[in-house]
Amino acid sequence: MERGSLDFQYSETEAPQLIKVVGVGGGGGNAVNKMCTMGTVPGVSFLLCNTDAQALSKSAVPERIVIGPSVTQGLGAGNKPERARAAAEESHEVIQEALTKGDTRMVFITAGMGGGTGTGAAPVIGRIAMQAGLLTIGIVTIPFLFEGKRKILQALDGVKQMRQSVDALLVVNNERLKEIYSDYSVAEAFRKADDTLTKAVRSIVEIINMHGTQNLDFHDVDTCLRGGGVAIMSSGFGRGDGRMTKAFQDALESPLLNDREVKRSRSLRVAFFYPPEATGNSLMMDEMQEVDSFMEGFLRDVDTKWGMAEDPNLTDEVKVTILASGFRLDPEEEEEAQEGTISLEEMEHERALDERRRQAYGDTQKRQRYNRIFLFSSEDLENEKLLEVVDALPVYKRTENDIRHFRSIANQAAALEVMV
Repeated sequence: MERGSLDFQYSETEAPQLIKVVGVGGGGGNAVNKMCTMGTVPGVSFLLCNTDAQALSKSAVPERIVIGPSVTQGLGAGNKPERARAAAEESHEVIQEALTKGDTRMVFITAGMGGGTGTGAAPVIGRIAMQAGLLTIGIVTIPFLFEGKRKILQALDGVKQMRQSVDALLVVNNERLKEIYSDYSVAEAFRKADDTLTKAVRSIVEIINMHGTQNLDFHDVDTCLRGGGVAIMSSGFGRGDGRMTKAFQDALESPLLNDREVKRSRSLRVAFFYPPEATGNSLMMDEMQEVDSFMEGFLRDVDTKWGMAEDPNLTDEVKVTILASGFRLDPEEEEEAQEGTISLEEMEHERALDERRRQAYGDTQKRQRYNRIFLFSSEDLENEKLLEVVDALPVYKRTENDIRHFRSIANQAAALEVMV
C-alpha cells in the first residue's frame, strides 16, 4: 500500500487535537460513544462511521457518517462484511475528508469483528487513513465462543484484513471476559473491554504531552508504531517497595489482549512519571535497577527510547507508560466438524482451522477423552484405502470427523466409541 504524507501545521495558541478516535459499526460505536461522554482524554476528537443511520442518530458523538447511503440506504449491512466494504468504498471521499481535517495526525479505529459493518468497513477506513499519511492504530474485539464458529471465522478474517490496513493492531478477546470478570455484571465486564481503547489513547496522549527531564514526543510514537504490526499501549502504577517493578507489571497486565509478550517487541517507548521532589517520594537512582531488570530478556537490537517527567498529581507512587510494537500475532480460528462424510483434504483443513481457534482462544475447554475404536468387517480387511487411512491416524488422535470418514470408505452405518 502506498503511504501518503501530510504537511503538519497547527495553532500554537490552542492545544492541537492530534488524535482522532473512530468507531466503526455497532461495537466500535458503543466504545467510542462511552469514551466521548466520559470526556477524560484531552487532545482527542471523535468520529463514528456506520451503515445504520438509526444507531448513529442516538449517539452523543457530534461527528457522524452514514457510510454507503446508496449501498445500504442507512439500514445496516445485514451481517454481510462485503456489503459494508462496498459502503465504505462508496463513502471514500467523505471518510478521507473527516479523517484529515484539523490537526489530526493519528487515528485509532475501533470495531467489533464478526458482524457486518465493523468487519467489512473498518479495514477500508484503515486503508484510507494510511493512504492519507496518518499513523493508524486498530483496536478490535473477537467474539465469544458461544457466538458460533461461523461468526468467529468471519471475525478472524476481519482481523487478518485489519492487520493489512493499519500500522499497529490490538486484539481484545471477548471470551476472556468470562474467565477474568466472571463475578462482574455483563455491563461492567464490557466496560473493562472498552477501557482497553481508553488506556491506549491515554497512553499516547501522556507521551505526546510530557514535559520533563527527558521527553518523548509524537515523532517518537510515530517511529515506534508506524508499520509496527501488533502493539501494546498501556500505563501502570506502583507504590511501596519495588514500585517501579509493580508499575511495569500493572502496565503489562492486560489480560483481555491476545498478545502480551512485550519482550518479543522490536520497538519500545517507555515514559516514567514520578512525584515532585518536594513530596520526598521522587524517583531515586537505585530504583533504576528495576528498569535494568525489566529490560532483561528483550531482543538485543530492540529500538528503545525513554522519557522521564515529574507529575504533580502523584504523591507516593510512580507511573509507567509503555508502547511496544513489532512482534507478531496471528489470532485465527476453527470451523469444527461438518455434517456427513469428508475427504482427507477436508480433514486436514479442519485441523488447520482448529489450530486457528486454539491460537486465538487457547485450550478453553476440558473435554472428556474418548478412544474411538473402529470395528472392521471381513470386507473391510480387503479395503486397501480404508486400511491405509486407519493406519495413518493413531487411535488417540481420532475425532468424530475421522470416524465418519472411516465409515464413508467402509460404507458402514456406525462405529464403536469407548470412553477412557
